[in-house]
Amino acid sequence: MTLRLGTRRSLMATTQSQMVADSYTERTGRAVELVGVTTFGDVTKAQLAQLGGTGVFVSALRDKLIEGEIDFAVHSLKDLPTKQDPQVTLAAIPARHDHRDALVGHAKFADLPAGARVGTGSPRRIAMLRALRPDLEYVPIRGNADTRIGKVTAGELDAVVLASAGLTRIGRDAEIAQIFEVEELLPAPGQGALAVECLSDRADLISFLGVLDDPRTRSAVTAERTVLSALEAGCSAPVGAFAVDDGQTLNLTAVVVSLDGQQAVRKSAAGSPSESVNLGQLLAAEMISEGADRLMGEQSR
Repeated sequence: MTLRLGTRRSLMATTQSQMVADSYTERTGRAVELVGVTTFGDVTKAQLAQLGGTGVFVSALRDKLIEGEIDFAVHSLKDLPTKQDPQVTLAAIPARHDHRDALVGHAKFADLPAGARVGTGSPRRIAMLRALRPDLEYVPIRGNADTRIGKVTAGELDAVVLASAGLTRIGRDAEIAQIFEVEELLPAPGQGALAVECLSDRADLISFLGVLDDPRTRSAVTAERTVLSALEAGCSAPVGAFAVDDGQTLNLTAVVVSLDGQQAVRKSAAGSPSESVNLGQLLAAEMISEGADRLMGEQSR
């Protein structure tokens, strides 16, 4: 029986969903067909920060799962709400690709002239970039990668910042002028990773999809997303988190940045990969004790 994989219709979404489908077929021999789904995040013109960000690319796919129109769905993990729908389970998290942010433009970030216009749809990126270069103008933008890069080509913007993994997946990595290391821009929790969801009562399918799961990626992104949840921050908030599971130790770093880029609470911790949730909760508690909740409160005003 052919499995139906639900995906957003954008080039990036269908490309990464096809990657998952091909991997599943290669490992199990079972055929997979892609089913395109239009989400609220695809049709609204509002900035994600205005919408709260969380779930706008996800809910329509989950609805299709619950209605039985698809068997499983693939999302960019950073788009998933941290509160899991009990009807849906995170059946697999494949090995993460590049977690970093990338600059597309005609010059590296340090070489952009004062007043240059840099586009991004992420408050996290804007806040962290302002900390590095307060002399630049940061422009909130929406649209797929082609649309955003097109604003640079057309001269509307001097540069745009996107996820490196997404650019590589759609074959636009040759246009990257610079990769930001985590010391400069800490990525969004789960950035570069994919999420494979199916219904919680499909025990057979959960078992089959488990062949796609990468335990080290799962422990790392679980810690990152736990920080986000414990801070009670949405996926559009100026929060960065990144963890690495080397097989023995899980190293986690997280940051909350004020929107003007002038204040930040940044903390790191290490622990056992099996304790990823506890590690994330402890780190978030430390950040709150140092004023992260105050910064988060300022974001919502």
